[in-house]
Amino acid sequence: MMAGSATLKLNLSHFSSSTSSLRKSSSSFPSNFRIPNPPSSNPNFFKVYSLSSNDIKVGSNVEVDGSPCRVIEFLHVKPGKGAAFIRTKLKNYLTGNTVDKTFRAGSSIDEADIVKETKQFTYKDGVQYVFMDLSTYEETRLNESDVGDKIKWLKEGMDCNLLLWNGKVIDVDLPITVKLKVVQADAGLKGDTAQGGGSKTVTLDTGAVVNVPLFVSEGEEILVDTRSGQYMSRA
Repeated sequence: MMAGSATLKLNLSHFSSSTSSLRKSSSSFPSNFRIPNPPSSNPNFFKVYSLSSNDIKVGSNVEVDGSPCRVIEFLHVKPGKGAAFIRTKLKNYLTGNTVDKTFRAGSSIDEADIVKETKQFTYKDGVQYVFMDLSTYEETRLNESDVGDKIKWLKEGMDCNLLLWNGKVIDVDLPITVKLKVVQADAGLKGDTAQGGGSKTVTLDTGAVVNVPLFVSEGEEILVDTRSGQYMSRA
């Protein structure tokens, strides 16, 4: 028993000596030595996000063939024979074209990493449209081709959402409803207050031309749906 006890004390003493030696050796590392974080905890580590085709809905942003697309229509199909699938209609943000795409039900789809930034359309400078971040006063300038046919609804002071993909503006989201002023109406029907049917063409202060009921007069403000370009009501 005494011999066993002596052996145990000897081993513990050796362990203590080894630990002390390890502390001394570790202190010789440079003071700026750092163990890198594993990729999963590194905020700069690139991540790929995906979603299931079963989660697709109108407005979802997906990446197809290397291009960001927006889902504008979708339909879940479960045929009598064969696997279920999802039929979609996608709008390519880069080309503006719409394409039909079918996905197998439950399959994985890359989600487009699109960033949305709120900016205010401040003014037009030559052929460029200037949007400002009201918190930083940083300006973003877009050409007419970047804004597309949404130009006809843009009005100074309007808040918009710029959509960015890979650091580039790919689309401009306008408010669904905008209030615009009628600056020109059919002279023969100007001031007509009839509440009956019929319509006429008027020009708005942004240059847009829309059809309105006969009772809408020049100088009035109206509400227009920016998605359809249709008259909604008097403002």
